[in-house]
Amino acid sequence: MKQGARMFRRSKVTDGTGAGQAPAAENEVGFRIKSRVPGVMITQFVETLPEGKSHPDFTRKPIALTIQEGKFAFFKAIVTGDPKPTVTWSRNNGDVSDTSKYQSKYDPNSNEHTFEMPNVKADQADTYKCFAKNEYGQAFVTVVLNVIEVGFKKKKAAQQNAPETINEDFKTVLRKSKVRPKTAQAEKKDGEINPKFWELLLSADKKDYERICAEYGVTDFRWMLKKLNEMKKEREEEQAEFVKSISNLRPIQVNADGTASFEIDMDLIEQSRSIYLYKDGEMIPYTKELGDTMKHSLRKVGRKYIFSIRDLSPEDGGFYQLDVENVNMFSTDFKIPMVDFLVKIQEVKAMEREDAVFECVLSKPLAKISWLGKNLTLEQGDKYDIEVSEDKLIHRLVVKDCMVVDKGIYSACAGIKSCNAWLVVEADKGADQGKKSVRKTTKAGGSGMDLQKVAQEQNAKLEKQKEEVRAAKEATPPPDPPKVVAPEPVEETQPEPPPAAPVSEPVIMSGLVNMLCLRGKPAELKVTMNMDCEGTWFKDGEPVNAGAGISINKKSTFHTLTFQNCRDDDSGVYGFVCGDQSTQGKVTVGDVPEFDPDGLPKFSKPLTVRVGQNATFKMPFAAQESLIVNWCKNGTEVKDGGEVKIVREPNHSRLLLKDCLQTDAGIIKIQLKNAFGAVEATSQLFVLDRPGPPEGPVEILETTSSLIEIKWNPPKDDGGSAVTGYIVERQPEGHSLWTKIGDVSGDKTSFRDRNVAHGKKYSYRIYAENTEGLSDSLQTTDSIMAGIMILSGPPGAPKVVSTSKTCITLMWTPPEDDRGVPIIGYQLEKRKKDTNLWIPLNAVNEPIEDVNYAVKDVTEGSEYEFRVLAINESGAGEPSPPSAMVCAKNPNTRPHFKNPEDFIVVRAGNSARVRICYEAEPPPEITWLKDDEPLPPWIQIIHTEGMSQLVIPSSKRSDSAIYTIVAKNSVGQACFDVEVRVTDEPKSPGPIELEQTVQGKVVISWAPSPDQELDDRIYYVVTQRDSNTRIWKTVSDRLFTNTYTANNILPGIEYHFRVYAKNDMGLSDPSQSPTWGANSNRVPFFANAINSSHVSFERPPSILVPLKVHAPPRGYQVYMTCAVRGFPTPTVSWFLNEQCINSDSNYYITNSFGVCSMYILRVRPKDSGEYKVMAVNSFGKAECSTKLIVRE
Repeated sequence: MKQGARMFRRSKVTDGTGAGQAPAAENEVGFRIKSRVPGVMITQFVETLPEGKSHPDFTRKPIALTIQEGKFAFFKAIVTGDPKPTVTWSRNNGDVSDTSKYQSKYDPNSNEHTFEMPNVKADQADTYKCFAKNEYGQAFVTVVLNVIEVGFKKKKAAQQNAPETINEDFKTVLRKSKVRPKTAQAEKKDGEINPKFWELLLSADKKDYERICAEYGVTDFRWMLKKLNEMKKEREEEQAEFVKSISNLRPIQVNADGTASFEIDMDLIEQSRSIYLYKDGEMIPYTKELGDTMKHSLRKVGRKYIFSIRDLSPEDGGFYQLDVENVNMFSTDFKIPMVDFLVKIQEVKAMEREDAVFECVLSKPLAKISWLGKNLTLEQGDKYDIEVSEDKLIHRLVVKDCMVVDKGIYSACAGIKSCNAWLVVEADKGADQGKKSVRKTTKAGGSGMDLQKVAQEQNAKLEKQKEEVRAAKEATPPPDPPKVVAPEPVEETQPEPPPAAPVSEPVIMSGLVNMLCLRGKPAELKVTMNMDCEGTWFKDGEPVNAGAGISINKKSTFHTLTFQNCRDDDSGVYGFVCGDQSTQGKVTVGDVPEFDPDGLPKFSKPLTVRVGQNATFKMPFAAQESLIVNWCKNGTEVKDGGEVKIVREPNHSRLLLKDCLQTDAGIIKIQLKNAFGAVEATSQLFVLDRPGPPEGPVEILETTSSLIEIKWNPPKDDGGSAVTGYIVERQPEGHSLWTKIGDVSGDKTSFRDRNVAHGKKYSYRIYAENTEGLSDSLQTTDSIMAGIMILSGPPGAPKVVSTSKTCITLMWTPPEDDRGVPIIGYQLEKRKKDTNLWIPLNAVNEPIEDVNYAVKDVTEGSEYEFRVLAINESGAGEPSPPSAMVCAKNPNTRPHFKNPEDFIVVRAGNSARVRICYEAEPPPEITWLKDDEPLPPWIQIIHTEGMSQLVIPSSKRSDSAIYTIVAKNSVGQACFDVEVRVTDEPKSPGPIELEQTVQGKVVISWAPSPDQELDDRIYYVVTQRDSNTRIWKTVSDRLFTNTYTANNILPGIEYHFRVYAKNDMGLSDPSQSPTWGANSNRVPFFANAINSSHVSFERPPSILVPLKVHAPPRGYQVYMTCAVRGFPTPTVSWFLNEQCINSDSNYYITNSFGVCSMYILRVRPKDSGEYKVMAVNSFGKAECSTKLIVRE
């Protein structure tokens, strides 16, 4: 472990928290640990973790969110660690202590920590942090919240109408795209090109340029390309400010699951940049949360951004754009044709190696529709034929040479309409095992209807509609139809054949061609003349004679040269000459490729592997030139790449399938091909995997008060190995734990659960098991109740306890009749005034356990009534009578302030901010005062809901004062004082003087700091260093005098002293004393007692530093001090209004070597008065006094 610890960098844990988050300990040291979850920062506090313990980490981190103002925003996180970590939340620019805006929750069942922001506001857009901490470490992660303001478009239009009022903040959100909302579009002039044309070209492939130009009526391609290149260069310069690269722009299209999406690969320079989506120039809200119910969502997978639209409707068509900040990155036009399916595709059952046909008929002509198989887009090719009728109404998909792996769901998508059907492929049981069955010429499937007739009827209907529209436009009667004149009959005459030309010279009617001849097989060259004549055969320019395996024959006009057994030396260029006529052709002798006879049996033997293992097939063969090697899997050629590796050597080829899946099982074929022919060899791959889930749904055979019997079907896919058994688990309703309750043999598919309680509901899930492991589970869709349902009677009507604009608190009584079944909780429902719909506020499986509840899902100013239902094991019972109608509004309250700070110190030159949070209803009128006077004009006041803020942009020492906030409404008034002290590090004290009046003691005195008159909180610190230790140490602190007596000053040692001035901002630079040594500034000391008797240190008391006047606000602390000298040491007494307070516990009084101090923790009005200090010894007395005024 010590060696491994060197891998981590030791560093102090610094305060990286936001407002409201406690900082880490000053001396806390930790190690930076890398989390498995990207973006999580972990600090481990100890070098070695105890056994079984762990530092915090995130298994699910919060996801960035973009949401519309006023919506319910939330972040979710799941953390781990032992001991259980404490989770806190913060934000970069503000605090999260306001419970009306921020709520932290924890669900022990799902282990989810939720940070909720109901009715989110624009000022809550920020970067948030989530901290998880235990005694062994801390983990934190950041997440961004973007809030889209309601009324953004109105503000934008107003700013455009009055450009002189546009401020700098609004300019930052103006888009550079020329596409504007329909309401803001200027009237289009003749000949002006739509801005969408250029935006589409900037995001389109070159192959789409012609189609886009034709759509927008642009014919000057040279001008278009020149301007487009200029615009592309300008757009790329704008994009380079925010992104590193953009690629793979996929236009919007409809998916098989009924959604539409477009994609873009984009590498942002800063991941915190804001991404906006627009439709027809108007911003649309979207979510980044998976599973959210919002219509639009933006999902990020690596560098790929996928924008999706769910629940498609015709209104979703439009021009979509994706912007980063104010720069457009991608544009696409979503056109939705208004078309439907007259005939939908039907389920097809096909035999293996048979073609399957899916057919459909549309209501309107479309040149192309999308075909999908198992959620993948299908294209025309070797595997699929996509056919369209001439009228473009009938569309057909042919799946050729069906294999078992082709089974699944196939879909046809036209616009936003789609239909789907199953393709079921049944194995050919008549084929020999281990051999591929013969390709069938039959086709399975089809619609089973006369599609041509349906299409003709629809065409007639469409033509009729066009005629009606045309007639309505023309509004004139159609012209008389033209008369048809029958043509005069013409006698048909057979053309006379041309006279035959006399044959005088030989002509080659059929000549030689290039031939490929198999070695050892006969072959024949043939020439046909127009007349019986003699001719000569040549090979490579030399005459050829019969013999040596070659025979030459002539029969009438046919001349033949025959090879009895083709040999290699028979290859060459052969010619035939007759008179001035000649012909020639090339003969090449070779062999069909052959497999190695020893390797073929090994290859043909089936191969069995497990899921995740590699499968290798190797086939040796004789080396040949121009040999083509192809590998196929289940009839589809496989290429080298990805999980497939193909090695081609001169004498063998090898196929490697990496990390095999169940879908890789099937027929593996290798084909060797050259110019003389092809040869194939097949093998079979079996991939063993755990079985698929049992087939549902789960059937309920019997349910009684003591028994539940269920039944299921075996899995369709046994994973290549027989199912050996089933495992049954059970979960009682309301519990999160699943418990195994039994094992079932593989030949049985039912189970009886006898350990049930009457009226209680249970969920079951079943796993199939084989030698490779367990399948995924089959779970009951609904809970199953043991016995009949017994519901509870109605509870008492809810009563209103309290109301506010965000919450209504209710209370009710349990039902008088629970029907003998215990109550486990309640379900609360609400109904808004003037509506008939009762809306549940909690699910039945999340009952309210108490008889009171705070309803927060209310709208300010709306009126509601509530009712409650009791929940037992059978479910929710009869509802209670409704409550009285109640309005969601705050009760009128007197203003009061929430945890304000009463003292703030600010460095001179910095901005000072005083934030005061308050609560009041109705909202109060806020007034600020400075020392009971109106504020100067340079001080700014910022009001937000529930908070008022005083801002001094650049503070000066003269801004130090008591600032008072006054909140007043119709109910009452409240005020609060805040002392703001503007100061800076004090200047150094003046020169230091040293004097020894008594042996062993040195009096240190210094001139006060120049800032002492400006700051009544300045005090002094004295440090000392001697020649023995040479270390500076503090000998006195919080001195409000300009003298200090150092004790234990020994002869023969050098001493140095430093004096610092200190205030709320820190220490000044020190003032250095002269060296105090053996022969400097010492009082003479005589060993002779006679001479020493002349020295006397006795003196009456005297006041060196008097008391100062104090005027603190009520509740503040007060610190009074003075300096007294005298010998013998005088007795010091403190008086308040001539009453001695030395023994009063409300005052803390000290006397340290003549420095007399009195401390009051929180002053009260009765502490006001005249304070006096009296010092008395045998030679006399001295006194000083001051006044203390406590302000309200």
